[in-house]
Amino acid sequence: MNAHTITLRLPQGLYEHFWRRAQVTHRSLETELLDVVASAATVEDEVSPELLATIVAFEKLDDEDLWRIARHTMSREAGQELEQLHFKQRDEGLSAEEDARRAELIHEYERTMLSRAQAASLLKDRGHDVSTLLASK
Repeated sequence: MNAHTITLRLPQGLYEHFWRRAQVTHRSLETELLDVVASAATVEDEVSPELLATIVAFEKLDDEDLWRIARHTMSREAGQELEQLHFKQRDEGLSAEEDARRAELIHEYERTMLSRAQAASLLKDRGHDVSTLLASK
């Protein structure tokens, strides 16, 4: 496999986020980032027409609505459930019901992140400073 080297400058908060993820999963930072890039490429191919229509409709929203979407996150409970299912899948495997729930939560997470990214992009295009959206929580 041919590989290409790139230099990527990440904001501090984003770097720390992926560094922590790499520590938790016992993987290198490079592997963590490659996983995110590969997932994004895959997700792009799998976005439903309904979600694409929703994202396109964001262009008609006012700035206040875009800021609300850009700041929206998956609920803490759903995030914790997804994390637990990931660990269980890795350690012992999942039942069919658990795997279906994991798929639902991943879909919710991806929908949230895609919506946030689109809203932030539109806000940036409209001249807003969106750097606060990258701040580590």
